[in-house]
Amino acid sequence: MTNFTNHTTETAPESAKETLANIEGKYGFVPNLFSYMAEAPTTIDAYLQLNELVTKTSLTPSQQQVALLTASVVNECEFCIAAHRAFGKAFQVDPKTIDAIVNKTQADNPSDRALIKLTKSMVINRGKLTTAELEEFLDAGFTKQQVFEVVLMVTIKTLSNYINHLTSPEPNKELLAMI
Repeated sequence: MTNFTNHTTETAPESAKETLANIEGKYGFVPNLFSYMAEAPTTIDAYLQLNELVTKTSLTPSQQQVALLTASVVNECEFCIAAHRAFGKAFQVDPKTIDAIVNKTQADNPSDRALIKLTKSMVINRGKLTTAELEEFLDAGFTKQQVFEVVLMVTIKTLSNYINHLTSPEPNKELLAMI
């Protein structure tokens, strides 16, 4: 397997140094995902822009984390599972929902359960959902707009999960401390 470079603000390509410095300023450390992603400055920029767009969806921050964690679990991305467990906690996702996603059991909260189910199916079936799956999601109180917003969540997780599969980053100790 090819070894990828775990960049620092000093070793990153010139056009990614400022980006890594900004990430470090925001989090107090550079999550290893970004350290590896810095190899391709346009990719890290795209990831950050997608993250910004996620915050503008009609899904609550808690719901965003439910969808992002679910996609990461389905894609078996240990780094992102750790990250979204931490962010889920920070955004007040019900701890029972986090445990249900990670342990692949059914969530108690009906809204969370519907979001998890749709996200999981979206990833597994590559967007080829049945009418029944869509109706079940909509019947749970979600909107057609939010179906497409889940596609955005799956998109961003495909980008980060695949990069993590290629680079195998360890979750940062700072990230693990947030869980």
